[in-house]
Amino acid sequence: MKIGAALLVALLQSTQLSAPPPQPDDLAIWREFSAFVQKGDFPRDRIKPTVPGAEDDLLRFLGALRGVAPAAWERVPEVVRNGSTLNFVIPLSDDSRPFNFTFLVENGRWFFQHLEQVMLRLDRTPPPPTADFPDTVEERKAWARDEIYWSQIVSLHSRLVPKIGASAFLDLLRDGAGYALNARTWVPFVSPERAFILYLCWDLARLHGMNTRGNCVVLEALDERTAVVRLRDHPYFRLYQVASHIRPQIAFADYREMFETIWTDRARAAGWRLAVDYRSPDGLDIVLRFSRSGSDS
Repeated sequence: MKIGAALLVALLQSTQLSAPPPQPDDLAIWREFSAFVQKGDFPRDRIKPTVPGAEDDLLRFLGALRGVAPAAWERVPEVVRNGSTLNFVIPLSDDSRPFNFTFLVENGRWFFQHLEQVMLRLDRTPPPPTADFPDTVEERKAWARDEIYWSQIVSLHSRLVPKIGASAFLDLLRDGAGYALNARTWVPFVSPERAFILYLCWDLARLHGMNTRGNCVVLEALDERTAVVRLRDHPYFRLYQVASHIRPQIAFADYREMFETIWTDRARAAGWRLAVDYRSPDGLDIVLRFSRSGSDS
């Protein structure tokens, strides 16, 4: 049986309301943790990251949370205990999706482990037999797809570059011929060159869900010889900033080179030259400038 979206939301809300209230010692941990965050001097020895070596990234994330309004920390979080793992689920503003703060509790002492906004509430799956699995919003699913894919690519980079060299690894990422073929066949009613530009905008805005968070993909110009596409908060570069398991594995310069290699090859296969204009050094505001022979740009 397929549950409608409104019914599913109501079911999840009712399940939340019936959950047992937080225990006093749970809330004491939350208050102590939030006090450290608000003071801005979080102790490094209270961090045991889920991903080894991610201490600096977690401290950076916690530092960014210092700007959260004090009233947000006064909210009572949803608390989920599972053995020695303790989770606090709480939104930090009225319009934000909840954060999941994960802690390890050992011998009466807590340690901060992880911070996440992608949460699949499969703990609320009905008992079997069932074909109903609690869903999440499209934006989070798009993010999950990108995180899974690029995590695999970064892992392969770490393992293969020492064996085959950086140039050979980048060659493995060049998929321009296939991408250009998709554009020609899936966008049939315009020229192949125009189809490529429109297809890449659709790909980044719809297939990967960027425009679910606003106008992240903007086609600023398009004619027979030039095209300009602006990308704000591109998930590829956002992942490098927030996925704590990626940064320790690859330098940003190498990560950026993978992006440029892929899109330069795709543009070449479709008859375009590409120049990437970084409006911000972290890649969160970039402009893709395409040109063809005979253009003035």
